[in-house]
Amino acid sequence: MIAHSLLALLPVLGLIGGGFAMKVRTFLKPEFWPQAEKLCYFVLLPALFINGTATTELAGLPIGTMAPVLGGSVIVTAAALVLAQRRFRFDGPAFTSVVQGSIRFNNYLGLSIAVILYGQQGVALAAITNAILVPLVNVLCTIVFARHGSKPLSVRGTFRNICTNPLILACAAGIVLNLTGLGLPAGIAELVRALGSASLPLGLLCVGAGLQVNSIGRNVLPIAYASAIKFLVLPATGVAGCLLLGLAGPPAGIVVLFLALPTASSAYVMAKALGGDSSLMASTITLQTITGVFYLPGLLLLITSFTA
Repeated sequence: MIAHSLLALLPVLGLIGGGFAMKVRTFLKPEFWPQAEKLCYFVLLPALFINGTATTELAGLPIGTMAPVLGGSVIVTAAALVLAQRRFRFDGPAFTSVVQGSIRFNNYLGLSIAVILYGQQGVALAAITNAILVPLVNVLCTIVFARHGSKPLSVRGTFRNICTNPLILACAAGIVLNLTGLGLPAGIAELVRALGSASLPLGLLCVGAGLQVNSIGRNVLPIAYASAIKFLVLPATGVAGCLLLGLAGPPAGIVVLFLALPTASSAYVMAKALGGDSSLMASTITLQTITGVFYLPGLLLLITSFTA
C-alpha cells in the first residue's frame, strides 16, 4: 500500500516539474499559460466534477454523517484562520493563499489513493466527498478573496462570484443530474469524461509553469503555517468528528484522507483569477506535494488502523 501511494504521487510531481521546465526553457510561448489556466478553470475542472457527481451511486452511503464531519472540520478551520490572521499579519493576497493551502485538497491524488484503499467503494465515497467539499471550499475561498484579495469585491460582487463559480455550478449540475435520474447521455458522458481527464495534466503543468523558485525562501512562514494546518490540524479535527458522530470504516477513512491531502492545483488557478498571491500558492502546492511523499504513507497506516 505504501509503495502504491508513492507511485500515485510520482505523476503529480513529474507534471509539476515538466511545467516548470517548459516555462524555464520557453518550450511554449509565455502567452500559452494564462490561456491554459483559463481553459482548465472554466472548462476542464468543471467537466471532471460534473462527471464525478452525476455518475456516482448515492444509495446506501452515509452522506448524512459524512457531510457534517467534512463540512464542520473545514468551517471550523477556516474560522480559526480568520481569527489568527490578526496575529500573523500576512498581507491580504498572501492570506488567501494560506487559506487555500489549509483547506483545499488534491482530489486527483485522493481518488487514486481511495481506489488503492477501498476499490470501487472508494471511488463512490471519494465522489461524495468531492460533492460535499468542493462547493463549500469554493464558497469559503471566494469570500476570503473578496475580503483579502488584490481585486476586492463588493457584497454583490462576492455573491455573483459564488453563484457563477464554474466549480460550484458543475457540482450542482452533477448532483441534479444524479438525483433526477437523468445522468449523462451516452455521447455526452464520453465528452465530459474526456474533458475532465485532461484537467489533471494541464492543471499541474500550469502549477509548474507558475512556480517561482526564488520566492520559496521568502514564503517559508506562510507555507509552514498552511502546511501545519493542512497535515495536522484539519485531519485531527476530522478524526474527532468521526469519533463524535460514530462514523467508522471506509467512510471515516475517506474523510480523514481527503482532509489531509496536499492542496490542489486549482488553488493556483483561483489565485491567478481572483487576485491572490499566485507565486506563494504555487510554492505551497509544490512543497506540500513533495511533503506528501513522506507524509501520506504514514497517514495510510493510520487510516487503516483507525478504520479497521
